[in-house]
Amino acid sequence: MQFTVTDVPERDRFEARDETGALAGLVTYQLTGTIIAYTHTEVDPAFEGQGVGSTLARAVMDDARARGRTVVPICPFLAKWLTRHHEYDDIVVRSTRKVK
Repeated sequence: MQFTVTDVPERDRFEARDETGALAGLVTYQLTGTIIAYTHTEVDPAFEGQGVGSTLARAVMDDARARGRTVVPICPFLAKWLTRHHEYDDIVVRSTRKVK
């Protein structure tokens, strides 16, 4: 299944939708200047296990890079995803906290 990810700035979130337009998942954010904090990732239970979370993660990180933003991964899902995707290390602020 293909998902389209779109920034919805009036709602401070990115949305992933399937071919029918159904909302499959979202990532919320807070933007201050060039710093974007991703605060929460949510996948609709009907779409779990179909790669929605990873599709969202890659899309929001690619968007941040394209816009010259620095990422603060507050969301535990995204923080953990980033531990396996070092291609984004150059735009991510790391904390000293361990990701579980």
